[in-house]
Amino acid sequence: MMLHQYQVGPLQNFTYVVAQAEGGEGVVIDPSYEISGVLEEIDRMHLKIRYILNTHSHPDHVAGNDDVRARTGAKVGAHRSADLGQDLSFKDRDTLSVGGVDIQVLSTPGHTPDSVLYVFGGHVATGDTLFVGECGRTDLPGGSPADLYDSLFGTVLKLDDGLVVLPGHDYGSTPTSTIGYERMSNYVLQPRTKDEFVRFMRSP
Repeated sequence: MMLHQYQVGPLQNFTYVVAQAEGGEGVVIDPSYEISGVLEEIDRMHLKIRYILNTHSHPDHVAGNDDVRARTGAKVGAHRSADLGQDLSFKDRDTLSVGGVDIQVLSTPGHTPDSVLYVFGGHVATGDTLFVGECGRTDLPGGSPADLYDSLFGTVLKLDDGLVVLPGHDYGSTPTSTIGYERMSNYVLQPRTKDEFVRFMRSP
């Protein structure tokens, strides 16, 4: 499997290109602002991008959707509660296969109601649900610290420790991590009750 991580746009967003190999079929995850360089790389690698996968519908994670779709003809996939005019609407535990890469969708509301993870090939694209050393904020419209608690402790921490974490932003000490390392070191993931977590997320 081939995976490329690009930091793009003014908000330190990560956009990912995933395919089996150069010249094959693939996907783009969270195309952000200033996507032209990524499109040039897609052309250079002769990739056939079949899907654009959004981890959630905040503008900085979908800003490049139209440009990628116009260039490649790819279909857009997002959680079924997203309002993106997407071609594919996912629910929890849906799967997608692209060019030999199997991708599982896991619903993780909290940062937004439509937040999802994409699990594939020993990696997990976490969007703004989980960063390296942090988690996404819950004080924007649609955010819910109680839902994020369920997503982090009920879904994320049940994943295999060896999965490589592919965050939505370059906010951490390294551009990637693992579930196991985050379990041990991420202060957000330390044991708390749901009430304690809600108070923690609402504190300054």
